Amino acid sequence: MVPVRLTGPRLAVREYHHTPAEVDALHALYGDPEVTRYLPFEPRDRETCADQIELYLEEAMAEERDTYRLAVVRREDAEDPEDALPIAHASLTLGKYRSAYLGYVLSRPVWGRGYAGEIAGLLCELSFGPLGLHRLVARVDVDNAASAKVLTKLGFQLEGRARHDLYKGGVWSDSYQYSLLADEWTGPPVPPPGG
Repeated sequence: MVPVRLTGPRLAVREYHHTPAEVDALHALYGDPEVTRYLPFEPRDRETCADQIELYLEEAMAEERDTYRLAVVRREDAEDPEDALPIAHASLTLGKYRSAYLGYVLSRPVWGRGYAGEIAGLLCELSFGPLGLHRLVARVDVDNAASAKVLTKLGFQLEGRARHDLYKGGVWSDSYQYSLLADEWTGPPVPPPGG
């Protein structure tokens, strides 16, 4: 399934381009300590972000693709989503038994606009539609209340708490695990007006 191109009311999800501007956009995400606070890695430098995009494109070309790491752009930023710069990152990592882990990361300037819910909804549509998955899983740091709210609004169910499942910066942290099954998916919520 290459290339992936998903379109929502305000956002589009597509493959990355290995250009200086897209590397800068990914670095704006992964280089920001506040954005990476709940991610399993420390802030990354620009060179590492360039290497990441190269890896994402290699994964996209795999004969049997099992990893989808995708750029998220605002549709209003360009006539063609291919020309807009990413404001967020979306991911699906396929597992056994028609399952996948879902993830998303947004740049700070677009927090609080309902974009995370739209991104997660588009990933659900891809997962339960064309990919034919049965189960989606998302892990959320116990202190990340905003992300937990996004998932529950989409119908994800809390399965439990994983204790000390991440060690970062000399500190252990716990995560909540949420899941959504294909027959529970009712579609994305309507985005807020004017977001």
